[in-house]
Amino acid sequence: MADPTGRPDHAFPEAQREGLYRAIFERRDVRARFRPDPIPPEVLARLLEAAHHAPSVGFMQPWDFLLIDDRAVREQVHAIFERENTKAAEAHRGERGELYRRLKLEGIRESPLNLCISCDRRRGGEHVLGRQSIVEMDLFSTCLAVQNLWLAARAEGIGVGWVSILDQDELAEVLGLPDHVYPLAYLCLGYVEAFHDQPELARAGWRQRLPLAERVHGNGWGEAADAPALFEALAAREGER
Repeated sequence: MADPTGRPDHAFPEAQREGLYRAIFERRDVRARFRPDPIPPEVLARLLEAAHHAPSVGFMQPWDFLLIDDRAVREQVHAIFERENTKAAEAHRGERGELYRRLKLEGIRESPLNLCISCDRRRGGEHVLGRQSIVEMDLFSTCLAVQNLWLAARAEGIGVGWVSILDQDELAEVLGLPDHVYPLAYLCLGYVEAFHDQPELARAGWRQRLPLAERVHGNGWGEAADAPALFEALAAREGER
């Protein structure tokens, strides 16, 4: 199949494109209502494979995957969360503080499986192609592995929640990580009762999605983009949602 210009059309078939965009738009940070059903090994293998096929600078593939199903380990991680969450709550006063304390921000004990995706800061050696100027590219690459896994999980009907309210040094100690390995993402995985139609923080009134058209600039920060057709398309898509 070719497009009107005569160039080969490398786009996915429409149904496959819709499936990809559906996974993107319906992905949620899940913290509650996990079902006890274990994730079948073949499904978990697909999720890990999707994560392992993320792009990485210099093809360094800095990630590792720690599967955490031991209750004692999870209790230690949960204790770290409780301490850090108490400190975080103190930053919010009045109604905002009351709302914060009502939010469910983790599913460490409820989810069937916890997964830590780590970043090996030495992977690839001292000189990694493409990392000379921006040394954090290993961390950014690992974030792409997280996103790949998250989208694949949504396609499989599996909820994922990222627990970011953790002391990373304490977490690394609990998990026995070497000094050069950073615990980038601590995730809770499992089948859920339902996926909400909006992100949890939007439903709770914490924050709402920013208008995309206001985030698009021209050739420099704050410059208007001369792209009326693009903004019309953005407005049309906004109306569809």
